[in-house]
Amino acid sequence: MNTISRGKKAVLGFQHLLAMFGATVLVPILTGLDTSVALLSAGLGTLIFHYITGRKVPVFLGSSFAFIGALAMTLSQYGIGAVKGGVIGAGIVYIIMSLIIQVAGADKVRSFFPPIVTGPVIIVIGLRLSPVALSMAGYSYDAATQTGTVDPLSILIASIVILTMIAVSIFAKGFFKLVPILISVIVGYIAASLMGVVDFSNISQAGWFGMSQGSWQSITTMPEFNMAGITAIAPIAMVIFIEHFGDIVTNGSVVGKDFFKDPGVHKTMLGDGLATIVAGILGGPANTTYSENTGVLAVTKVYDPSVLRIAAVFAVILSMIGKFGALINSIPTAVMGGVSIILFGMIASVGVRTMVEAKLDFAHSRNLIIASLILVAGIAIDNIFIGGTLSVSGLAIAAFLGIVLNKLLPGDI
Repeated sequence: MNTISRGKKAVLGFQHLLAMFGATVLVPILTGLDTSVALLSAGLGTLIFHYITGRKVPVFLGSSFAFIGALAMTLSQYGIGAVKGGVIGAGIVYIIMSLIIQVAGADKVRSFFPPIVTGPVIIVIGLRLSPVALSMAGYSYDAATQTGTVDPLSILIASIVILTMIAVSIFAKGFFKLVPILISVIVGYIAASLMGVVDFSNISQAGWFGMSQGSWQSITTMPEFNMAGITAIAPIAMVIFIEHFGDIVTNGSVVGKDFFKDPGVHKTMLGDGLATIVAGILGGPANTTYSENTGVLAVTKVYDPSVLRIAAVFAVILSMIGKFGALINSIPTAVMGGVSIILFGMIASVGVRTMVEAKLDFAHSRNLIIASLILVAGIAIDNIFIGGTLSVSGLAIAAFLGIVLNKLLPGDI
């Protein structure tokens, strides 16, 4: 990708930030944390991650959804100081786990994640996110009443975005072919504006420069190492490391590189840990690798890590510019829903490609059993609470099942 100019890289970086933006600020919106601080934490955390990993892995770190319940509870009961202490504790847990991985060795770790495990897990990552994408696009299903609801206007906007992305990806030439997400968001935003869906009031009211008073209050509050906050937040890091492995494997599958060995999964975990500690100091949510990031890579086929660092710099700048942040916040949910449908589908497709390229033989019962249990458990199980606010996701359970079965089942069945 050395032929891509700096200007084009800047556009690609901004596109990447757009894809990460919705999920990154959704966590603070749901928990009561500050969105500008979350964006600042994501940008700085991504730059730290790239420094730790030798600038080799095309990853953008964002707010982790796994911590939502614990963050909301701790903030409401103990305040932002206790949240900071808990998030810092989670970062320390990440670092401890990275040291354990380094001692065990990358090959030992890799033996637990062959294609028969990673392929179905990657599929699960994409499919578990699909209801979120459809909900953003205007369709939701109520399990209690077994009825689905459709917002026709949102469906129309999301459809415009999807059709634009398809058309650009297939028919566009040159540089335009590399930015289908950015073009589709712009087209979708214009269409939504013409339909009267976009609210411009917050843009006119926002200031040009500087963070809000609430943001500064969050940043300047000292961390409190409250045991209640630490025990609620920090242990979650121990049950989501499998998702980190899944994201790194997926990222490597898309890029065509072995990040388990170079720079090493222990360094990617260390990068996550240090980024999360910085987020904790600032008052942001815990950071994590993002599946949306892999989806963007799969769509654009631009794997240059410098593009991700540009996205991180944009995130830092965006957190400091009031009107710019308000403009991005004004993008309708339906627009991002249309983008997400493609991105999350791409992730699932990468899982299929992983198994095809490994030439797995599903005539063997062993492969059928492992794949079927990963798919069913990963998609059907939401979250299982194991005490207080600590929960285990269906993805983590599915990955654990796959790892155990791969080690226990003989290879000749």
